Amino acid sequence: MGIFGGLQAEQYDRVYDDGYLLRRMGNYLSAQRRRVISITGLVIFYAIMGSLIPLVIAEGVEALSSAAPDLTVWLLVGALFAVGIIDFGIYWLRRRLTARVVADVVSDLRKDAFTAAIDRDLSFYDDVKSGKVVSRITSDTQELNTVLVIGIDLISQVLDFLILFVVLLTREWRLTLMLVGVMPVIFGMTIVLRHFARIVTRQGTRAMAAVNDNIQESVSGISVAKNYRQEAMIYRDFTAINRQSYNINIRRGFVLATVFPSLNAVSGFIIGGLLYIGASYVLGGVLTVGMWYLFIQGVDRFWFPVINLSGFWSQLQAGLSAVERIFALVDAENTLKQTDDQPAPAHMHGEIVFKDVIFEYKNGERVLDRFNIHIQPGESIAFVGHTGAGKSTIAKAVARFYEFQGGTILVDGQDIRTFNLQSYRSKLGIVPQQPFLFSGTIRDNIRYARPDATDAEIEEIANSIGSGEWLETLPDGLDSDVGERGARLSMGQRQLVSLLRVLVQKPAIFILDEATASIDPFTETQIQEALDLILKQSTSILIAHRLSTVRSADRIIVLKNGGIIEQGNHEQLMQQRGHYAELYNTYFRHQSLEYVENARKYADTQEMEKAGSV
Repeated sequence: MGIFGGLQAEQYDRVYDDGYLLRRMGNYLSAQRRRVISITGLVIFYAIMGSLIPLVIAEGVEALSSAAPDLTVWLLVGALFAVGIIDFGIYWLRRRLTARVVADVVSDLRKDAFTAAIDRDLSFYDDVKSGKVVSRITSDTQELNTVLVIGIDLISQVLDFLILFVVLLTREWRLTLMLVGVMPVIFGMTIVLRHFARIVTRQGTRAMAAVNDNIQESVSGISVAKNYRQEAMIYRDFTAINRQSYNINIRRGFVLATVFPSLNAVSGFIIGGLLYIGASYVLGGVLTVGMWYLFIQGVDRFWFPVINLSGFWSQLQAGLSAVERIFALVDAENTLKQTDDQPAPAHMHGEIVFKDVIFEYKNGERVLDRFNIHIQPGESIAFVGHTGAGKSTIAKAVARFYEFQGGTILVDGQDIRTFNLQSYRSKLGIVPQQPFLFSGTIRDNIRYARPDATDAEIEEIANSIGSGEWLETLPDGLDSDVGERGARLSMGQRQLVSLLRVLVQKPAIFILDEATASIDPFTETQIQEALDLILKQSTSILIAHRLSTVRSADRIIVLKNGGIIEQGNHEQLMQQRGHYAELYNTYFRHQSLEYVENARKYADTQEMEKAGSV
C-alpha cells in the first residue's frame, strides 16, 4: 500500500476544498461574534505591544552608544518593563477568551455531528461501524480544538509580522526587500510538505477511528469472548489494529517532524546572509549600531511568524482532515425520501396496504417483488417463513427504516412517504428481536416511550400483567436497575419490559420481531398476556417464532422468497398440509402442549419399562 498506505475511506466520506472547510468553520465562529471581535482587538493590541519591544531595546542601544543621560536609559528600561507587563496581561485575557470561543465552537460542532449520527437511516449503520462514528464525534472534534487555539495564536503572529515589516521597511528598505525576496523559498517548501501532511493526517484519524471501533466492539462482546475463552484472540486483534495505528502515526510524526527542522535550516542560512550584509552596512557607515540591533531583533521576530505560518500548515492539515471527516458525517445523505411532511392522523386506525412493493437492500438483490397485502385496522398478522423469506423486511418497510424501490405502502389510505417521520413513528410501537434497554431502572425504560407517563400509570400497566407477580422476582420491583443494555435481566424479562414500553405508548400499529431465544414458562405466560393486551388495541405485525404468538394472530401469512404462498388461521393451514405444516413440524410442533404431554408420557413409559426389567 506504500509508505502512506492506510485505511479505506468510508462510503460516505467526501473530499472538500480547504477554502470551503475554512469558510464553513467561519459560520461556527460567527455565532461567537462578540468574543471574536474582542479577541481580534486584543490580538492587534498584543501585536503592537510585541513590536514595541525591539524598538525600545534599539533605542536603549542607541542611548548607550551615544552616551545619553542616565535618566533616558532608565526611562527606556521602565518603558520596556511596562510593555512587558501589559503584554502579559493582554496575552492572559486573550487566551481566556480564546478558550471560551474554542470550547463553544467545538461543542456546537460536536452537537451537529451527534445530531447527524442519530438522524442517519438504519441502512447507514449496516455498512458503517458505530465505533468509527464515535471517533468522529469525539477524537476528531478534539483535534479541531487544538488547531483553533494554534490558529488564533498564529493570527497574532501574522499581525506582528506585518507591523514589523512596516517598521523594518522604513528603517532599512534594502535589507527588508532582500528578506521578503527569499520568502517564496519557504512557502514553496510549505506547499510540498502540505501535500504529504494532509495524506498522513487523514490516514492517522482513520487509524484512530479503527482502534476506537475495535475497543468498543471488544468491550461490548466481552461476555461472549469469556464464554468461548477468546480473551487472547481479541487481545491479538486489538494488538494488530493498534500496531497498524502505531505505524501510520509514526509516518505521520515523521512527516510533521520534518516541517520545522527543514524550514529552520533554510531560514538559518537566509538570516545568516542577511545579518552579514547588515553588518557590512554598519562598518560602511550606512547603518548605526542601534539600527542594526533593531534589524537583528526585527528579523528574528519577523521571521518567527513566517516559520510558524509555514509550519502551521501541517497542523492545519490535521485540523482540516478532522473537520472534513466531521462534515462528511453531517452531510451524509439518507436513503429515505419523503415526498411531503404532513403530520400523521391524530387517531390513526392502522389500515396497512402494500401495492406492488419492490424492495432491495442492495441493487440486484430483490427481497420483495411486487408484494401485495391488505391488513385491516385492528387485525393482527403473523408472518412465518424460513430465514430470508422477507418477514423482517416487511416490518422495516412499514416502520420506514429502509426505503423501498417501487410500489406504494398506504396507511389509512395515505402514502407513508407523505408523513412527517417523527409524527408517523410516534404512532408505531416496535419491539425488536434483541430488546434494547438503557441503563437505569425498569420504570425509566417503560417510561422511555412516553416521557410524560406518570408513576401511577406505569405501576398500573406493570401490575396488569399477572397481577404484578413478575415484579416480585426483582430486588427493587420497578426501581430495579437493569444494568448496561439490560444485562441484569433475563431475555424474557427484557422482552416483557419492551412490551410494557409499547403498552404505555398505546400505538396504532404494533410491530414485533419476536426473539428466538427460549424462555421459562412463567415469563412466557407473562409475555403472552402483555402481547394479548397490545393486540386488542393495535394493528399488529408479528414476526413469529413461538407457537403461542402464531396462534394468537387473526391471520397467518406464509412467506417464501418474498411472496405470499399461503394464508389463513392455524387450523386451516394445517389442513392444507403445505409449507406452513412443514414449518410447524420443523419449528413449532415441539412447543405445543400435545407434544409436551406425549413426550412426558413417553418418558414415563420408558422409566416404567426400565424399572420392570430390573
